[in-house]
Amino acid sequence: MKTRLNLTIDDSLLADTKMYAQKQHRSVSDLVEDYFKNITKAPKRKSIIDMIEQLDAPDIDAQTDLKELYYQDQVKKYGV
Repeated sequence: MKTRLNLTIDDSLLADTKMYAQKQHRSVSDLVEDYFKNITKAPKRKSIIDMIEQLDAPDIDAQTDLKELYYQDQVKKYGV
């Protein structure tokens, strides 16, 4: 079901909008409806894999013993 909506906008903006809609072969109502759909829909959530793939690769030498670095860091941090 469609409902009528009255909007108040500047005359020159309305003229520009009508010209744009005509060039796009659409109505102003269609443009407004699409705009409202876009701003009210929930943002697309990224998967954790997509986010991880966007991270920069760490700058770590392949020969580095990460476990030993972890333990050294813990000793510095906690004095254990």
